[in-house]
Amino acid sequence: MATQVFLPLWFFSMITYFLSTKATIDNYIIHMDLLAMPKAFSSHHNWYKATLSLAMKNDHNTPLPSNKLIYSYKNVMNGFSASLTPQEHELIKASPGYISSILDAQVKLHTTHTPKFLGLNPSFGAWPNSQYGKDVIIGLVDTGVWPESESFKDNGGFTNVPSRWKGQCENSIHFNSSNCNKKLIGAKFFNKGLIAKNPKIKKISMNSTRDIEGHGTHTASTAAGSRVYNASYFGYATGTATGTAPMARLAVYKALWEEGAVSSDIIAAIDSAIEDGVDVLSLSFGFDRTPLYTDPVAIATFAAVEKGIFVTTSSGNDGPFLGTLHNGTPWVITVAASTVDREFHGTITLGNGVEITGLSLYPGPDVISHTSIVYDMAFCNDTNELHKVKDKIVVCEENGLVSLDDQFFKVENSKVFGAVFITNSSDILFYLQSSFPTLFVNPMNGKIIKDYIKVGGNGSKASMSFKETIYGTKPNPSVDSYSSRGPSYSCPNVLKPDIAAPGTLILAAWPYATPVAQLGSKNLLSNFNLLTGTSMACPHVAGIAALLKGAYPQWDHSAIRSAIMTTSDILDNTMKHIKDLGNGKKATPLALGAGHVNPNKALDPGLVYNLEVQDYVNLLCAMKMTQKEIKAITRRSSYNCPKNPKLDLNYPSFIAFYNGKKPSSNNESKTLVHEFHRTVTNVGEGHAIYVASVTPIKGFHVSVVPEKLVFKMKNEKQSYKLRIEGPKLMKKQIDFGYLSWTDLKHVVRSPIVVTSLPST
Repeated sequence: MATQVFLPLWFFSMITYFLSTKATIDNYIIHMDLLAMPKAFSSHHNWYKATLSLAMKNDHNTPLPSNKLIYSYKNVMNGFSASLTPQEHELIKASPGYISSILDAQVKLHTTHTPKFLGLNPSFGAWPNSQYGKDVIIGLVDTGVWPESESFKDNGGFTNVPSRWKGQCENSIHFNSSNCNKKLIGAKFFNKGLIAKNPKIKKISMNSTRDIEGHGTHTASTAAGSRVYNASYFGYATGTATGTAPMARLAVYKALWEEGAVSSDIIAAIDSAIEDGVDVLSLSFGFDRTPLYTDPVAIATFAAVEKGIFVTTSSGNDGPFLGTLHNGTPWVITVAASTVDREFHGTITLGNGVEITGLSLYPGPDVISHTSIVYDMAFCNDTNELHKVKDKIVVCEENGLVSLDDQFFKVENSKVFGAVFITNSSDILFYLQSSFPTLFVNPMNGKIIKDYIKVGGNGSKASMSFKETIYGTKPNPSVDSYSSRGPSYSCPNVLKPDIAAPGTLILAAWPYATPVAQLGSKNLLSNFNLLTGTSMACPHVAGIAALLKGAYPQWDHSAIRSAIMTTSDILDNTMKHIKDLGNGKKATPLALGAGHVNPNKALDPGLVYNLEVQDYVNLLCAMKMTQKEIKAITRRSSYNCPKNPKLDLNYPSFIAFYNGKKPSSNNESKTLVHEFHRTVTNVGEGHAIYVASVTPIKGFHVSVVPEKLVFKMKNEKQSYKLRIEGPKLMKKQIDFGYLSWTDLKHVVRSPIVVTSLPST
């Protein structure tokens, strides 16, 4: 194959040479000294291409074969990988700037890092069983896409675009149909509503699907990015970046702009996605506290679900307060954000040899050597004082007088040599990617540093090193503090969020022209970026939904959602209940949802809770919506309300409100009973017996009838009733337990929440 590509580029007399060396061509990773790059080259990439051309004895005007230069590296190393003959390899070794080379050997997959954290493995489970989400089409409504990213390349493993696809790639400014391929199969943009609403906007910053914000590129590659080797954020999180469903197709709909976003454009984008034929829709945005019938996401996604599209949405970033959740729509899956078992570190080495590790994502030089270090809170609290120690490392400590935010801002603008911040705060994520050498340490380690400075006085010295990535940190996952909590404002009787997924410091693709960080006042560029938010959690679940869709094309949206929820994990990697970083306690289902997503277990859920579109209409009726309000969502009056609709959806979770008045007399009942009716479908083996067990909730009596479900065949349905009895007005704000249906192979778990929070 390689010979066929090369033949047209060489004179006929070279045919014998290529045929004789074909068997020995191999891939090499070449490490180059960037300082040796001649000034004539505008970029390292061009230098590498020229070096490779010389090794091939090419004329500079002759383009390189497309498969000759495999990758150019900038952050992990300075260099490139290329497909070379032994003779070409020897010539490169003799070229200016060459440092070393290694044979491109078969590597054990080490992702960056969430697919591995989620248990995705090429040898077993959801990846091979679904063929990595092959031919499932994921649509994303976001800020666009950077099509040149390696994450969206057609790597040769894709067949023709599915014939059911009706979308296209729109030609526009800096984006045309040739930017699409068998991976990125759709690209459209929508801003007519934004322009009409804001006449002062004379020119859209990038009037095309091209992404200059970065958010859309990041989410798209998280959901379904192709494998990219040696990805990193300036040396942090180095590894192989891959989307959750790497063989799924992508269609991007740009409706969020630098100038703003309006609901009319978002609805138009979702409308187009439905028309084009996406299978999964990922929406990493939402609208504040609005009823379902005025919520653009709720309205547009109802139509999507009608068409068989699975919709994932983010829960919002307004945590840790209760009732801050966005996208509480009952027909979508709402995703909370969790941490992963990875931390980014730097080390400070004191003059006495003691090494202390802290958190950092400083993107600059790896090492800062032997510099004076001082500790005086007067420096940290006063910009004028900080100017006196410009050439030193300053140690600051969070206290009740000056916030960490204020200290950080003052130190950052003082141009000190470096800084160490002593803090117990878990809310430091947004300081880690600092423009100056920074380390965050806990009070215990901070005391060691302060004691050293106290003894050493003005002679105290320290060195700082960066770009350390630590895996397997415990306890993880946890629900991060920023993730919005339920209950849902728009539909409180359906427990939300549904599920938690990785959202904190997620490495994914980024537009190379958009700065990711600063070094002093200099903007830094990278092909990858680390972002945090429920926006990052949402596409993980979109990718998992694509895997399930690939494995079970016949499953509808409710079966996929049920499988994801009932097989999720509630224990962290210390085998304790997952924590809520907002309060340091056990995460309730109002923060965690049903649990932390586990894609391999979701592949075999045993039982699923199915829902039809009419079931959602019945719920809207029970919410006492008017026909006009219901029609605003359903778009037609053909859906009819039953005589006695109930606020009881066949959902894989339960929430009961105990917020009534205390009994006024001894004759009045002191307790309140909530009953829930559920029907489950056996998607496991033909014959199965499931037994119910309930985690006790103090002060409440929870029972299940029947306690045993017997299935004789696959796809058989069985029903049960869950009854909760408790005080009309419970003392605690929230308590919870779980209902588990267990056979010899499966645990089908649903969260149960009792709460005194308002239900309207």
